[in-house]
Amino acid sequence: MGARAAPDGYTLVGGGSGPVAANLTLYKSLGYDPEKDLAMISPFAGFTIVIVVSKTLPVHSLEELIAYARAHPGLNFGSVGIGSSQHLAGEYFAQVAGVKINHVPYRNIAQYGPDLIAGTVPLGFQWFPNVAGPLASKGAVALAVAGDRRLDALRDIPTTTEAGLPEYKFSGWFALLAPGGTPQPILEKLNHFMTDAVNDPAVRSGFDHVGAEPMALSLDEARKFQHAEIIKFREIITKAGIAQIE
Repeated sequence: MGARAAPDGYTLVGGGSGPVAANLTLYKSLGYDPEKDLAMISPFAGFTIVIVVSKTLPVHSLEELIAYARAHPGLNFGSVGIGSSQHLAGEYFAQVAGVKINHVPYRNIAQYGPDLIAGTVPLGFQWFPNVAGPLASKGAVALAVAGDRRLDALRDIPTTTEAGLPEYKFSGWFALLAPGGTPQPILEKLNHFMTDAVNDPAVRSGFDHVGAEPMALSLDEARKFQHAEIIKFREIITKAGIAQIE
């Protein structure tokens, strides 16, 4: 695997918030330490969580959703699997909003869309691409985006701050990493190239189109970001009582 490759700059690893942050707590024995065995070059794309509900649900705002969820504990929400950013986003929402909701894991996101539209699993905390179909078909509606700014792909949808729940912020992300022990000059060069790529107008436009936020941090900022995310996910997983995976 990438963490065991020669640290010469010729083997790079594409990782996400699960494999290089959440999984350290989620798995009983991960087999590698994301902070020691990998060197974070920088996250490059963040996917702000979009709170969506089926049109079958009688809610039209985030405030109404919270009131409905409190009155109807056990509301189903779907994700692409246990420990995914969408799953943890739902658990974190339950913690922040003070509601009890029920996680329904799917093997792939294509299975979730029809159930969202039908109202069988009427709630979701999803990346925009995962629910673009149900939203476009008017089978589901977006209530808020859990970030500091509105998404270009959903310009009419308020942020959670605008919708009355400023404490709730959540994103999944992808990052570029190298094997641990890669020399600093190589990491700095890779960080520079990646930053230039992310700042390319064409790249940024493509990211905006799919609801992604371009990201580029310095090496020091990237390390601090990864460490903070590991702590954040650990707290969410522990508080939710999610059993460790063997």
